[in-house]
Amino acid sequence: MDAMRLILASRRALVGSEEEREIMTEAWQAQALAQAIGSRLAVSGPPELRGEALGLTELAGRGCGVLGAPQLPVEALRASQLTELGDAHQALVTLGGLLGEVGIALVGIASAADDETTYWQCMEAIDAAEESRDRVREMLRRLAVREQAVPDREAG
Repeated sequence: MDAMRLILASRRALVGSEEEREIMTEAWQAQALAQAIGSRLAVSGPPELRGEALGLTELAGRGCGVLGAPQLPVEALRASQLTELGDAHQALVTLGGLLGEVGIALVGIASAADDETTYWQCMEAIDAAEESRDRVREMLRRLAVREQAVPDREAG
């Protein structure tokens, strides 16, 4: 399945989640998807993105680790369904939005947490989501620079 469909499915699932455990599971799913997209870009994406894509893979992996893997059947793991990226720019813009939504959802859980463990788990996951989002923004910036350079090469 292409990245856009998976990202949009993750956004819908996150928005539709009401229980703390559901939200945390969807936050994990989003980080796992960011990790898979980063990995795909690191291997087969534009050379300008490979370093940042590796960073995204590491940061999103940290986000997954903090949240702990949910008990889901393999077919429910969206990241495992990623078969193609499609338009990298569009996928990164949408992924950045999803990561922002994950952070907001986790803030809600952290602010209502009854125990310190959940609070700190959410705070670390928020940090990982924001750092992942920063990597996505940097990749978008590099794509924009690359696009600007293409007409210069064609004119020369």
